[in-house]
Amino acid sequence: MTAVGAFALAAMFPLQSAHAQASSTKPPAFYVSEFEVTDPEGIRPYSAAVESTFAPFGGRYVVRGGQAKALEGEATKRIVMIAFPSFEQAQAWYDSPAYRAIRPIRHQSAKSRVFIVEGLRLEPN
Repeated sequence: MTAVGAFALAAMFPLQSAHAQASSTKPPAFYVSEFEVTDPEGIRPYSAAVESTFAPFGGRYVVRGGQAKALEGEATKRIVMIAFPSFEQAQAWYDSPAYRAIRPIRHQSAKSRVFIVEGLRLEPN
């Protein structure tokens, strides 16, 4: 799955958390990371700690690895998507001291491309 395909998929799923519902005037945002682990042992501390850094910002996993198949373009090794109530919440998490502290582990243990993309605000049916 390409990053563009992942963005489209994520935009189809509304956030379900109470925090997200309180922020329903803003569209959700998605942190998307395409990466290839180069040091499986080295990435373990990052993998163990990352969720605790984004949960306080209303983030939740939408995609965490799993099977991916490139339909067009180059294949990627792994995709992670984290949904946030807003673009501002996603950026605040990325800039937070807790995430900044573990980000170098990912940089040292993987090759990655990272995005924050604003989704669509989906109205209830």
